[in-house]
Amino acid sequence: MTRVIIVRHGQSTYNTEKRIQGRTDVSRLTEKGCNDARKVGRAVSNIVFNAIYCSPLQRAKKTAEIIHSELAEQSAVPQTNDQLLEIDLPLWAEMLSADVKQKFADDYRVWQEHPDKLGMLINDAEGTREHFPVLAVYAQARQFWQEILARHPKETILIVGHNGINRALISTALGISPGRYHSIQQSNCGVTVLNFAGGLDEPVQLESMNQTQHMGETLPTLRPGHQGIRLLLVRHGETEWNRQGKFQGQIDVPLNDNGRQQAAKAGEFLQDVAIDFAVSSTMLRPKETAEIILKQHPSVKLELLDGLREISHGLWEGKFEAEIEQEFPGELERWRTEPAVVQMPEGENLQQVWERSVAAWQSIVQAALENQPQTGLVVAHDATNKTLLCYLLGLSPDNFWNFRQGNGAVSVIDYPLGLNGLPVLQAMNITTHLSGGILDKTAAGAL
Repeated sequence: MTRVIIVRHGQSTYNTEKRIQGRTDVSRLTEKGCNDARKVGRAVSNIVFNAIYCSPLQRAKKTAEIIHSELAEQSAVPQTNDQLLEIDLPLWAEMLSADVKQKFADDYRVWQEHPDKLGMLINDAEGTREHFPVLAVYAQARQFWQEILARHPKETILIVGHNGINRALISTALGISPGRYHSIQQSNCGVTVLNFAGGLDEPVQLESMNQTQHMGETLPTLRPGHQGIRLLLVRHGETEWNRQGKFQGQIDVPLNDNGRQQAAKAGEFLQDVAIDFAVSSTMLRPKETAEIILKQHPSVKLELLDGLREISHGLWEGKFEAEIEQEFPGELERWRTEPAVVQMPEGENLQQVWERSVAAWQSIVQAALENQPQTGLVVAHDATNKTLLCYLLGLSPDNFWNFRQGNGAVSVIDYPLGLNGLPVLQAMNITTHLSGGILDKTAAGAL
């Protein structure tokens, strides 16, 4: 496995001025940006990096240098790579965002709603041509992955880039379309972890995305102009069957002591977040997880939704992998490699999980929007959460294994424009409240 840790540069002068930076190199790190870069360095200081790559633009290069200064001596020295340059927005660069919205109103609307379709006519050495910023940064990201992954098999690398290129890197790794460019976000000094089995055409797992807890932020801040809702998607705490690696599915296994402790830590982590409503799967393990979290929010009533329950593994339930392999030869391997085509014997397939869990999710969003703006807690299961993440990012059930969901982990989904706009995954699989570090150390376990 090749582990890649992606960091966005620290706060810059243009960030504070709300200017569009693009590829201009005028903007510098603020004092806060430098301090946050140090905090990233300390958060990853126990990891030895075989290579560190950064954008040549000074705000990213300086961030990489500060992070490196906090690392163990055996970590590699940062090297610049032009494929990590920020998205190129030549007609808007250096302008205030407010001025762009006003002077390029139609183009800005396209940028917000269909970012892949935004074109800019530019004149350069090649003459007059139409430049599509998002399509270009996606192509740039793919090229970076093809070069870097081949160069660093089974190594650990650090990348320090920008909001736009980092989103393109994550999206091309997972197969998220350019039209969903705004569906994931990257905070200044936010940390993302990707695990690659090999090249871009081999399995890849998003272990976590946009962690900001090392900077003292519980959750990424709401974007300016946010008028929708925020949902905190949590996986239940550990059960004894999780620990043993036994398939539980819809068998109603309760939390074990460690699972209750994980739920309590999630509750402490979210204690200062204003939670307006809470929904859980009807099963014991998420219901108890939600109840423990809500001890910090005693006025919030818990609603139960059957559509959020775990996948039914049918005849696999209550069995270990070795027993399943013996009774259903080759099926576990198919489940690991082609999850969308597996029909669980006397159970469900992922399409059935998709239909009921998405319907439940949409009902939650709809109800919340009628009382907006609100923040809601949603506690469910591994397969349910992974299915919902695929749906939220415009992916199919084939992408099921692209996402990790640790026991007691928190993901953050915003609907900044209500149901009229696409959802935004602000952060995924936050487990710092459980492990104390940026890597997910919760046991993998069975579903």
